Amino acid sequence: MRILFLTHYYPPESNAPANRVSELAREWVGAGHEVTVVTCTPSHPGGRPYPGYRNPFFHAEQLDGVQVIRLGTYLAANQGTVRRSLNYVSFMLSAILQAGRLPAADVVISTSPQFFAGIAGAFVARKLRAPWIFEVRDIWPESVSAVAAGGRGPAFRLLEKIEAWAYGAADQIVAVSPAFIEHLAARAPLKRPVRIVENGVDLALFGENSEARGFRERHGLRGKTVFGYVGTHGMAHSLQTVLEAAALTRDDPTIAYLLVGSGAERQRLVARRAELGLENVVMLDHQPRAEMPAIWSSVDVSLVVLRRSPLFHRVIPSKMFEAMAMARPIIMAVDGQARRILESSGGGLFVEPEDPQALAQAVRRLARDPAQRAAMGAEGKAFVRANYDRSVLAKRYLEIIQALPGLAPEPHRLAAE
Repeated sequence: MRILFLTHYYPPESNAPANRVSELAREWVGAGHEVTVVTCTPSHPGGRPYPGYRNPFFHAEQLDGVQVIRLGTYLAANQGTVRRSLNYVSFMLSAILQAGRLPAADVVISTSPQFFAGIAGAFVARKLRAPWIFEVRDIWPESVSAVAAGGRGPAFRLLEKIEAWAYGAADQIVAVSPAFIEHLAARAPLKRPVRIVENGVDLALFGENSEARGFRERHGLRGKTVFGYVGTHGMAHSLQTVLEAAALTRDDPTIAYLLVGSGAERQRLVARRAELGLENVVMLDHQPRAEMPAIWSSVDVSLVVLRRSPLFHRVIPSKMFEAMAMARPIIMAVDGQARRILESSGGGLFVEPEDPQALAQAVRRLARDPAQRAAMGAEGKAFVRANYDRSVLAKRYLEIIQALPGLAPEPHRLAAE
């Protein structure tokens, strides 16, 4: 089967959308399918092409057996609403304009966020005369209005109309959380019931890493109990709560915090750390995907945080699965679906979002109880291996694809495993 997948992000970028698509694509290629990924020049988060890349109109390469086609776009750093919006829209326009140059496909999949990459799939699928799967990883435009100051003005209402049209036009919607189903079904009549393929983890990549000690020594973390956040530093993530908790626990010299990542809020957070004089907080910029196991190995407890909003009750942060796979317990300040998964796993503690006092209390509790940390880590690891192995999820996704009208089931190696 020939699968064409549109995504704004793809390796060597290493954020959650890039990781999900690349891991699925590798599994599908390993099952004997032809996979083409249509994406941008790698430039996230700085807005500049990665070393070895430029930003040509059309460029093809092979990565891990996947044909990767990179389209020219307006490049922008991951900050500033106008420039990022231009970056998003330019990918959609480039994909639509160059659809005739793309290879034939039996199915077209496009993923959001960002929203416009998802919409591009409808036009590309029509050009290629293939069914279209719309993968919904975030509820746009609601997720934007939940964290931005723009409110629900004319632009928001226009995006809502486009959103409803896209849901109704898709031959199949695949969502990453069952909590999305009610919203999706309410927005438009759907051709088929929503199917769920949750985020997962590459268990071959995430295991214990011998470089952890060297990492700790390089960053002054040796002998500390390290509470780490790894991921986007954006408006949705409420990382100021982590800094406030760090201020509340600075009297304990054995406790340290590690924040790794980039995003629209990073510079403000760096300034806030300096303002508070937080010597117990280490902040590192965005790191390559290959460094993640070493970073997770250097963390004793993972912090998973978002702002307090009913919208985020539907969200399942992918970083929680990486932490679990590395046997790291979690302190989670995300209510709803993610909390239910964590509590089912036994892999950590829930605290109310945007409550630095509650976060500080949980930090102190786990800092003084290594036995509890070890038990939670072991339970989380067993849970994620049983339920969120990316190779198993890739097989489930293939079954959804092959159930589309006009696509006859075909044998493939994943089905035989």
